Amino acid sequence: MREVRLVDRQWRETYSIQRLGEFVARCRKRGIAVTPQRLAVIRALLASENHPSTDEICATVRRRHPHVSLATVHRILDQFCEVGEARKVTLLHDFARYDGNVEPHHHILCVRCRRVYDIEIPEVDKLLEGRTSLGQFALLRCSLEIDALCRRCQLAEKRTHAQRPGEPDPRTPDGSQGKQ
Repeated sequence: MREVRLVDRQWRETYSIQRLGEFVARCRKRGIAVTPQRLAVIRALLASENHPSTDEICATVRRRHPHVSLATVHRILDQFCEVGEARKVTLLHDFARYDGNVEPHHHILCVRCRRVYDIEIPEVDKLLEGRTSLGQFALLRCSLEIDALCRRCQLAEKRTHAQRPGEPDPRTPDGSQGKQ
């Protein structure tokens, strides 16, 4: 059985190169014009490790194409989502973010810094494997979202808590400091 694993930089780089190599052919097959703006958006999306917002993608695109508007980036991202070149990841009470990884995977959201990480969880994938419906719902895809604290935020929290001994621990329901 495969292990649960975060999608790492090396996998993402290999995947991005493969996706970019196939992007032009897929666009032409679908009748989508391959414009410098579309290429810049897919490159920015695939280069990002953090499921960027439209504003973040637009800022990246504008480094090479300063006259590209935010509305153009929105339209391109919407089109990419429609044809399966990207996924919209809209987390609860958050703004829309985009994911260039269209392979089946799940997400971990750090509730403090709001970074989103891709994760593969084979056991979750197997739960619905082969099913076309779930009750009265036709299954399209499954993506689990996990709320957590990333390592960096855990360390920052420990440092903050260590600096203020005797204060209630906000991580416990009753504010206690854990086992005493």
